[in-house]
Amino acid sequence: MTDETTPNEIQDDDTIDFGATDSEVEALKAEVVALKDQALRYAADAENTKRRAEREVNDARAYAITKFARDLLEAADNLGQATAHAPKDSQDQVVKNFVVGIEMTQKKLLEAFERNGLKKVDPAAGEKFDPNLHQAMMEQMSDEVGAGAVIKTLQPGYSLFGRLVRPAMVVVAAKGSGAGAPEQTAGTLNPYSSTGEVSGEAIDTKA
Repeated sequence: MTDETTPNEIQDDDTIDFGATDSEVEALKAEVVALKDQALRYAADAENTKRRAEREVNDARAYAITKFARDLLEAADNLGQATAHAPKDSQDQVVKNFVVGIEMTQKKLLEAFERNGLKKVDPAAGEKFDPNLHQAMMEQMSDEVGAGAVIKTLQPGYSLFGRLVRPAMVVVAAKGSGAGAPEQTAGTLNPYSSTGEVSGEAIDTKA
């Protein structure tokens, strides 16, 4: 008896049939294509579910800290007012140190805002008025910027992860503004305001 076995000596109860018809081969190919398509669909569904879950987590995070962020904005506004009106030219060393301390506190607070997704909305003069980010507090004629552009920002706004927390309160150039614009006519209605304020009137930004 040897270790070598010839094909004729193979004994097996199951008969291997390699004589599949063309139609059976095509059916198997179609089944493979269908299974591959199904697998791709499952993979796409899984990826969409993952992205949706991530988006929901981010939304939940944003909603959770929005109120806290809004409360902190008042502190940031107060620090901004303090630094803007601080006696920087004072010769008193104690006053100088106090001013530096306020400025450093404001800087650290704004840096903390940035790190946590709270970004300042502070349009520059001449920037186009954006109702999605800005709130027009009054309308004035201007010979420096065109109609519908921001003249100045009264109070900066903030957005959190792309969601507006507070709009920037701005003064908007009235129709006819620009180089050689005529003097402002008193009592012009502000078309950018939903409350119909009269242009040129000061509005309490604390409201």
